[in-house]
Amino acid sequence: MSDDRRMLADTLRRALAEGYGFEHRTRVAYEPPFHDPGQWAALCELGLLYAFAGEDTGGMGGSGFDIAVVFEEIGRALCPEPVLPALMATKLMEAAGAPLDDMLSGAVRHAVAMGETDAPYDLAGIAARATKTTDGWALSGRKSVVYGAGVAERLLVLARDGDGLALFDVAASDAQIVPYGMIDGGPAGEVLLDGTPATRLDLDAETAAQDALDWAALALAAEALGAMKATFGLLTDYLATRRQFGQPIGAFQALQHRAVDLSIEIEQARSIVISGAAAMGGPAQSHRASQAKHLVGRIARQVAEEAIQMHGGIAMTWEYPVSHYAKRLVMIDHQFGDTDHHLERLIETLQAG
Repeated sequence: MSDDRRMLADTLRRALAEGYGFEHRTRVAYEPPFHDPGQWAALCELGLLYAFAGEDTGGMGGSGFDIAVVFEEIGRALCPEPVLPALMATKLMEAAGAPLDDMLSGAVRHAVAMGETDAPYDLAGIAARATKTTDGWALSGRKSVVYGAGVAERLLVLARDGDGLALFDVAASDAQIVPYGMIDGGPAGEVLLDGTPATRLDLDAETAAQDALDWAALALAAEALGAMKATFGLLTDYLATRRQFGQPIGAFQALQHRAVDLSIEIEQARSIVISGAAAMGGPAQSHRASQAKHLVGRIARQVAEEAIQMHGGIAMTWEYPVSHYAKRLVMIDHQFGDTDHHLERLIETLQAG
C-alpha cells in the first residue's frame, strides 16, 4: 500500500460510507435501474475510474494493486454500481489504442458482452457472429448476463469472425437489451443482436478478452475479500453481544474455534489477492488470476455459510446485512468463472507445462 493507494482507499471508503448506507443500498440495488445514478455520478466525479488506466493512457494507476484497492472497498460497502464492466472496458479499449477520456470521466458508460447461454465462461464456445457489410459490420446472436448492460450507452461485443474472434463497438441503442437486476443486486441484461451495426476494433481480440477476464477475476477476488472482512466484522460483533446462559455466545469455545478458522481463511484470501495483484501484467498473470478466483470463491462460500449458521435465524432476514453479504459472496463465485472453471484452467496449465 503506497501513500497514494492508501489515500485512494480512505477516500473511497468515506464516499461509500456516506453514499451507501445499508438501507439506501437495499432500496436502490433491487429496483430499476438497480443502482443509484446519482452515486455513480459522484464516484465518477471523485475520479474513481481513472485508477483503472495507466498514466500513459490518461489514467492515474492501472496496476493490479490499484484495482485491488478499489474493489476491496466496493466489496466492503456492498456497492452495486457497475464498476466491474467499466474496468473491463477500460482494459479492452487500452488494448485497442482507443481514446479513454469519455470512459474514465464517466461521460459514456460501457458494458462488455462476452458470455453466452451455452458459453458462460469459455471463449472457445462463443457463437455470436459478425458479418461484413457494405457499411461496416453486422452482429447476430445473444449475449447473456451482461453486467451493466441496462445502463450502458456503448457495448463492447465479442463475436466470431470466421474461425477467430473479434471485438466490436456497438451503440446500446442499436441492440435489443432486456435489463434486469441480479439476485444480489446491481444491473445486468440480455443483449440480443440481429443484424446490429458495429465497428470492429483493431486488436488481437482473443488475447485482449482473456486479459480483461484476468482483470475481472482479480477485481472480484478483491471485492470478495472486502465483503468477507465486513461479514466477519458483523459476526464478531454479534458473538460479543448475543447472550445465552448469562454470557456472550462468543465465550463458547466451539464458536471461538470456528471464528478463528474463518479469520485464518480470510487472511489466506488476502495473501492470494496480493499475489494476483503483483502478477498482473507479467507472464504469470492468468495463472495467478485463476488461483485467486478459485481460492477466494471457495473461501467466500465458507464465510457466507459459517456467518449465517453462527448468527442463526436473524442472518436470513432481509433487514440484516449478513444475508445480503452472503448472497453477494456466493454470486461472486459464479461471475466470470466459478471455482470449478478456474481449477480446470489451472490443471490445464500444469498439464501443458
